[in-house]
Amino acid sequence: AGKNTDVTVVESYVGPKDSEYFTNAVTEFSLADGARIDHYRLLLEGEKAFHVGTSRVKQEKDSSFNSASFALGTALARNDLQVLLDGPGAYCSLNGLYLTADNQHIDNLISIDHAQPHCTSRLNYKGILDGRSRAVFGGEVMVRRDAQKSDAEQTDKNLILSKLAEVDSKPSLLIYADDVKCNHGATAGHIDADTLFYLRSRGLDLDAASRMLVHAFASEIIDKVRPEPLRDYLDDLFSAAIPDKSLPVAGVK
Repeated sequence: AGKNTDVTVVESYVGPKDSEYFTNAVTEFSLADGARIDHYRLLLEGEKAFHVGTSRVKQEKDSSFNSASFALGTALARNDLQVLLDGPGAYCSLNGLYLTADNQHIDNLISIDHAQPHCTSRLNYKGILDGRSRAVFGGEVMVRRDAQKSDAEQTDKNLILSKLAEVDSKPSLLIYADDVKCNHGATAGHIDADTLFYLRSRGLDLDAASRMLVHAFASEIIDKVRPEPLRDYLDDLFSAAIPDKSLPVAGVK
């Protein structure tokens, strides 16, 4: 993206439901001073598909890169996102939402390199896991020695809808500067019992209340999508994918 330009990019991967196939996609973004890119990545391939996606981002002074990745389907998916903040004042916001079921497996591997001072990064991924599915999250934020005044936040939150689903989360910070503000965290668990009780006390049955909570969990990421038609499309897509069954509740065996 050229100097002070504003660009929106939508990557959408769709394939036949019952066929086995492999997708290997590589995307590179270069942002000049003051440029902004909004990047949306939709992984909606078939249930037998294998997908490997790599995105590389290089940002100059005062540029802004806003990414939102959404994944449904595929037997095996790997999302590799690498961001280099290479100019003072650069900003990136990396968001992700996925819903896995059956025996699906998804890896999200994200690295952010704070190479210059006064840069800001936000990394926020959410997963919804059902069946025997498995997810892996690896988030790494590096702050180099000269990258003073860096500001980095990293979170990975997962909602487990099955007792057989599994998530492995490893957020990490590599900090070599001493004047920074950085934090990270990860959570995984079932639907909150107190919140579920509150909704049921308002007249909702168990299944409706559970679906509402799962939808609310996903909405934080979906609401970050700027184009309204795309936002509505994703909301409908994930709402339809929420399983219609009794879901595990935290603290209830």
